Amino acid sequence: MALAAVLAVVATYLAGFAPILGAPVIAILLGVGLRTCSALPAAFDLGVKFSGRNVLQFAIVVSGFGISLTSIVRTGLGTLPVTLGTIAIALAIAPVAGRLLRLDVKLRELVGIGTAICGASAIAAVATVIDPSEDEVALSIATIFLYNIAAVLTFPLIGHVLGMTQTQFGVWAGTAINDTSSVVAAGFAYGHEAGTRATIVKLTRAILILPIVGVLALLRARSERGTQTPIPWRSIVPWFILWFLAAAVINSAGVIPISAHAGISDAATFLISLALAAIGLQTALTKLLRAGSRPLALGFILWLTVALSSLAIQHIAQL
Repeated sequence: MALAAVLAVVATYLAGFAPILGAPVIAILLGVGLRTCSALPAAFDLGVKFSGRNVLQFAIVVSGFGISLTSIVRTGLGTLPVTLGTIAIALAIAPVAGRLLRLDVKLRELVGIGTAICGASAIAAVATVIDPSEDEVALSIATIFLYNIAAVLTFPLIGHVLGMTQTQFGVWAGTAINDTSSVVAAGFAYGHEAGTRATIVKLTRAILILPIVGVLALLRARSERGTQTPIPWRSIVPWFILWFLAAAVINSAGVIPISAHAGISDAATFLISLALAAIGLQTALTKLLRAGSRPLALGFILWLTVALSSLAIQHIAQL
């Protein structure tokens, strides 16, 4: 955790010279760079994994203390057409493109749902239902994460080229980038308002994994003549979203003074940078690139399709 914190401090300093990237993006790049140059000792594993997951969730909860519940509900409901549209498109194209690429059915489902909902978290949730092999889970996670890194690096630049507003970019990042960490990194790299909106949109999207897992479980039970494996709902439900909403309720009640919002924003951004540095420290680019050409091709097709369809639906809905 201390190593990730040091990288976050360096990233925060460097962000002053490269504001177009922002501290979260620089932090994940520093982590990836260090991990690529040298493997970390095993003693670092526990702290790095804890920081990459738990600290990120805590950072999102902290950011909730600076957001009103009204804005969360308004943003979540207002962007549902884009969220549902991109999910539907990804889920429709994944089996077709996967069949053309001659990929196994379970691998198609994992990459498709990982792209449509929330990356590795969705893959882990779906894996409890469809029972894929360890290799299929690893391949799908590597494929998704490679394009997460690509999105973190390219989306803010593309957003500036297209002249997107903070609101437009937040919706785009929240619906077109897979993993929560990458959504947060790209969003806050573009601006605080974009980061906040992207986080809300992404959390709304993440909740939709619950009905999808339920449907998959029912379909599997029917195909296996009524047998059904119990779903571990307690481990699948993204509980930190409830804490995020609770923080927003506290803020909406006027408990948090407005003068504290800037400090909360800075604290959340630093914690996000720390978490992303830890995620970078877990990312071995050479392993990601060895995921296989066909899974990578499916991931690219879905990544590009979702990114373009998100922009198109936003334009049509005039969001």
